[in-house]
Amino acid sequence: MKPFKDQYQCSIELTIELIGGKWKVLILWNLNEGTKRFSELKRCLPGITQKMLTQQLRELEEHGLINRTIYSEVPPKVEYATTEEGKKLQSTLFEMCKWGDMYAEKHGIKMNRCWTTYNFD
Repeated sequence: MKPFKDQYQCSIELTIELIGGKWKVLILWNLNEGTKRFSELKRCLPGITQKMLTQQLRELEEHGLINRTIYSEVPPKVEYATTEEGKKLQSTLFEMCKWGDMYAEKHGIKMNRCWTTYNFD
């Protein structure tokens, strides 16, 4: 994992450092629905490789935004869930989704989703 800088220009820069990139926000969004196994997350993120999903999950875990629970059984079972810190991002993610839906509708962009449609009103 890339180490944090000693100082950032603003809190948005730090937030982007924590959840930026193509996959982390989508992983957190999918975990809003509740605990998921690796294979469930992979199905909801078409185009992500196993290696990239593993890397992104590790970084989110290292930043304290998700928990990984390993169960001692055969075959091994691993589940991922947002931490209390990660749950604090939910309202921001909901607003991003709401804005994206409005933008897509205004510009005639079709949306495909693997997650639940939330009622924002």
